[in-house]
Amino acid sequence: MKRRNQYAALSLCASLLSVSGCSMMMGEEEVAEQAPQRPAMNVIDITAADRAPSKPVENTSDTQSQGMDAYGAIGQPPLYSSVQGAYKGRPLTKHIGDYVKNMAQDLIANMEYVNNKTPIGVTHFALLDTDLQKTDLLGRQMAESFVHELHKFRVPVIDFKATEYIRITDDGDFVLSRDYLELSSSLPIEYVLTGTMTKHQGGVLVNARILGMESRAVVATAQMLVPFYVVDALIPSDGSQQNGMRDGVKLSRG
Repeated sequence: MKRRNQYAALSLCASLLSVSGCSMMMGEEEVAEQAPQRPAMNVIDITAADRAPSKPVENTSDTQSQGMDAYGAIGQPPLYSSVQGAYKGRPLTKHIGDYVKNMAQDLIANMEYVNNKTPIGVTHFALLDTDLQKTDLLGRQMAESFVHELHKFRVPVIDFKATEYIRITDDGDFVLSRDYLELSSSLPIEYVLTGTMTKHQGGVLVNARILGMESRAVVATAQMLVPFYVVDALIPSDGSQQNGMRDGVKLSRG
């Protein structure tokens, strides 16, 4: 009888231990399930990111996350320079032509009287704080880009710098000239696209307009601020920089 009681007591203790063990295990599982999930730490190796090859931008959200402006110009990546030291700046995915494209769309949107039967000429953009007889590389390139954009809109553009012959020289074969004696004095230009430029904090403020050659009336306007890092991406043909740098050396008068 005593042995049976001992066996019963032992079996009862074993069952209690198993039940308590199960409850402890269930409690641990419930605690594990109820514990909040901690987000993984987002650690970025900046130096490795700089060494990584650049990926093409696919959408606007990716563009904004990489520090680009609305036209794709990167604002914060490391500086780079050419082998000759002629240029040192930030890499760009867009150029001045993309800014001219937006200005051309603004011109077309509010343009009057100009159509596919009214020839138009394009001049260089003048520096606003001069006698309007001076320009720079930006003003020349903007005129070239506007010729392209107007032609895309099927507006007839006349290149008044074109001669009636091809000049063959040791430096190349050319049909364009800046010598007014070689150019025609009578061209069927009814309107002209021109503009001014002025340096502004953060860039160059460009004002473009289309004028009637006879009436001098303004028939279309556009305005845009071109960032400095896009303007500085234009390199003169001699490889010099506008800030007195040439071949990586600061030039100054003694």
